[in-house]
Amino acid sequence: MSGREFYAQDSSARASWRLAVLMGANSRTYKFALGQALLEFGRTGREEISLAELAAAYSLGLVQHLAQGPQAPQTVELGEKDFLTVAKQERAATLEAGRPTERLLAAAVRSMPMMVMQKFHNLRGETAVPHTFYELAGMGRQRVVRLTPDLLRLAQSEQASGLAAELGARWSIVESSFAAGVGRSLVEEGVTVDWDTLKITDKRRRRSVTGIVDATVGFQHGRCLICGDVLAPGEAIAVDHVFPFSLMHRFDSVGSWHGPDLDALWNLAPAHATCNGAKSDRLPTPAELARLAARNDAIMQSPHPLRRTLQLSLNHALPGQKAPSWTEFLGAVQTAA
Repeated sequence: MSGREFYAQDSSARASWRLAVLMGANSRTYKFALGQALLEFGRTGREEISLAELAAAYSLGLVQHLAQGPQAPQTVELGEKDFLTVAKQERAATLEAGRPTERLLAAAVRSMPMMVMQKFHNLRGETAVPHTFYELAGMGRQRVVRLTPDLLRLAQSEQASGLAAELGARWSIVESSFAAGVGRSLVEEGVTVDWDTLKITDKRRRRSVTGIVDATVGFQHGRCLICGDVLAPGEAIAVDHVFPFSLMHRFDSVGSWHGPDLDALWNLAPAHATCNGAKSDRLPTPAELARLAARNDAIMQSPHPLRRTLQLSLNHALPGQKAPSWTEFLGAVQTAA
């Protein structure tokens, strides 16, 4: 699924935001720090902020994440003037003060217009997302950032908290993929699921990466896979086995099931808890299969490691054959069931 196909399913500013955050290329995590800062200011309703104000929120968010994991691949050599080098050097003083140091703020103001602010709206192989969320105006110390009506509506909508959670989950996934050892296993082997915590983890060390719901719901346009309605704030959300896990025990033995692992990410989808309860152990409907295929196609357009996880499922989960698409893969599982 291309970005255009993803957008065609929901031609809204929310879809453009998700394209930028979930499906854009990530050589560093700057995009997530900018997105987080934009949502923060968008919630205030202000239409215009100074570049320095945005840079302060941006650099503080990045420094807070530096304490959790690397914000660029550890194979990348950073120069002395690189923004991440400055951020690492100023991290302790920034965290102690609760605001960026003058040096860090100056570095952010200097680098943002020529770096992350030029790239935020861009997609791999495509020019830009259909909606824009800010404009940069003015020169020098008078530079201001104008927040577009689309951003203000998004940041003040009932789905704003969900969009922030999706961004945070994507940030955690990407910084985990940058970590030495952990990142290598994620990129080579994909992720697995810890059902005790409903978290995505790396296969080797079982280190928690992020929650299943926050990591995947954006690829479903924030909608329940079963009924297709929006998953609203405050509603109970379940992680549905689209093909019920009971299929693996239908002959009283997991070993008698010759289909793919139904506990894997490709078969798990956020849904209303009520819809999930009513569905029980029935097989998925054609509409649910179509939604799952579209969701998995969208994840395949995102950077590692979720993409790798689904690639492995698509290539190896059906004995003796390689499925050319999710539609055919899911059809084969339906037949096996």
